Amino acid sequence: MRRLSALFILSLVIIFSCSRKEEPPVEQPQKPALTEDKKFAPLTEIQVAELLEKAKSAAGDQNNDPTAVLSSAEIDAILAKVAKTVVDQVGTNEIALLETSMGTIAIAFYSDIAPEHSKGFKRLVTAGYYNGTRFHRIIDGFMIQGGDLLTRDDNPDNDGTGDPGYNLPAEFNGIPHDLGILSMARAQDPNSAGSQFFICLSREGTRGLDGQYTVFGKVVGGLADVKAIGKVQTRTSRFGEKSVPVEAVYIKNAYMVTR
Repeated sequence: MRRLSALFILSLVIIFSCSRKEEPPVEQPQKPALTEDKKFAPLTEIQVAELLEKAKSAAGDQNNDPTAVLSSAEIDAILAKVAKTVVDQVGTNEIALLETSMGTIAIAFYSDIAPEHSKGFKRLVTAGYYNGTRFHRIIDGFMIQGGDLLTRDDNPDNDGTGDPGYNLPAEFNGIPHDLGILSMARAQDPNSAGSQFFICLSREGTRGLDGQYTVFGKVVGGLADVKAIGKVQTRTSRFGEKSVPVEAVYIKNAYMVTR
């Protein structure tokens, strides 16, 4: 009798277990993609500060001294890291933050118009390539230029000659070089862009660049800081151009963050 009772209870357990439905996994809510007008809507200082805190929290302690001079071996190690870094295309809600010595610049991307340049910039940010690099060429009313890893070595004469070890195909487009536009620097070859970028300071000064350089982003936060960088004191370069900052202006850290 006891054995029959035990078998009866065991059968009920089996029937109950088999009849119980598995609960479906709970899907995390996803932020809707921003529309084109909202994608490039200006961010407030508070919003930029909050996004920077979010990015720093996600990145953790990077132990990076942006003022440190790098050896050839250290530069080669960063280039090797870039070569191994694989990223997806910049997301619609994704922006870059350049935490500079003069404030934080937030950038949204024209990833649909210049996909290779947008993705390339994200790749370099993710690899830490831009951390510690300087704005080596500044011309008030024209543009501020940075993104050269060689600005971190001990040879100032090679500033502006560095690249990430590869070139990007030209993606010239119809976006005008207005104030706050992010575009990629290059040599004479249209397909020679790599890591060096510039941010425009005025429409009047950069009108002649339209269709000659790849526009791939726009400043959506920290434009006042961009203008302030454009006003720093400069001296004449060895090529006769008054564009070399007297005091270094550099990117402390660069981040990719989702709004």
